[in-house]
Amino acid sequence: MIQPKDLKIICALRANARVKLMDLSKMLCIPVSTVFDKIQTYEGRLIRGHTTLLNFSRLGYATRAQVLIKTDMRCRDALCEYLTKHGNVNTICKINNGFDYLVEIIFVTLRQMEDFIENLEQKFAIHNLELHYIIDDIKKEGFLADPALVGAA
Repeated sequence: MIQPKDLKIICALRANARVKLMDLSKMLCIPVSTVFDKIQTYEGRLIRGHTTLLNFSRLGYATRAQVLIKTDMRCRDALCEYLTKHGNVNTICKINNGFDYLVEIIFVTLRQMEDFIENLEQKFAIHNLELHYIIDDIKKEGFLADPALVGAA
């Protein structure tokens, strides 16, 4: 189980990964050297990477959707490879309960998205596909980002 001090550091980094070590140290009342050492041990083990969360609408990508896909077992790997290499696919999750993948796709126009879906259905043996348009993000990347909510379950 993770120690409370580690959890504090992780929560602070989840809330703002760009925070300066000195500020993090002051905020958590933990020596800078300890914060530095802890973060070094997290790299690669707990921290998988650092990324920027974008406002896709402001970049001109206003059409977003989550797609549930059930495909023939024989073409699962090919579909996964295709989705992984496609530039408009943001996230791919392998799931269960009647579907194989949950895929987030992002496009400039609805026509482009519809063409993508039609292309998928033509290229791969899709048994079932559900398209759910994303209207607005209510909460994104909030897990372990607020120390007040940690352990609230």
